[in-house]
Amino acid sequence: MRETEFDQPQRQTPGGSRGGEPGSVWLREESARSRPAPLSRARIVDAAVTLLDQHGIDGLTMRRLAQSLDVTSTALYWHVKTKEDVLDLAVDHVFGDVPFPEPTDDWRADARALVRDWRAVMLRHPWSPGLIGRPMLGPNVLARTEYLQSALVRGGFTDLRLAVATRLLANYVIGAALTEATWRLVEGSAVRATARQLIAASPDAYPTLNASGHLDATRWGDDELFERGLDAILAMEP
Repeated sequence: MRETEFDQPQRQTPGGSRGGEPGSVWLREESARSRPAPLSRARIVDAAVTLLDQHGIDGLTMRRLAQSLDVTSTALYWHVKTKEDVLDLAVDHVFGDVPFPEPTDDWRADARALVRDWRAVMLRHPWSPGLIGRPMLGPNVLARTEYLQSALVRGGFTDLRLAVATRLLANYVIGAALTEATWRLVEGSAVRATARQLIAASPDAYPTLNASGHLDATRWGDDELFERGLDAILAMEP
């Protein structure tokens, strides 16, 4: 099945433009023109998330998406302009599954709860971490970033320290989820075990990696490594 131009990612900078319009779906106003019923943007995004969970980013095409909705690709164009729009909407949609912890007097516990659930949601949708370098301006993403920063502000962070702490936590959870999701995709072929054997077979070249148990999943699991890393980050002072 050949992809159409509509399926292919558009070349643009994160804040760039196509045809004189802002590049991100979040920076464009929705068209007020009449749209064919019963199709809606919400239905499109729900179907897209299902396809992404099943087939990953490369497996999502506008033609396949239209077929899953029993509409034509042209009908999709009334609601989304490109596949990139769909991806942006899908990422924000799954962020809506990250619950808001009830704020407490312990800012570290609040930040931990949010970040822990953020990781869990990304691992349930393993395609999502790889997309989070895109413009993150959707309402679900912004609301959860607001919660995270409000917890940090209650911890005494301001100005540059607040920006640094926000980025540190966000980059940590995204990077951890991306790494774990990638490993999980190849675990069936025992790639991690093979990688560990490669290191163990060269103790002179990698003495520290051998001593530290690098890539040895039998020593520490992903959950423990994630929690210990989060401990280290949240030990920071404003």
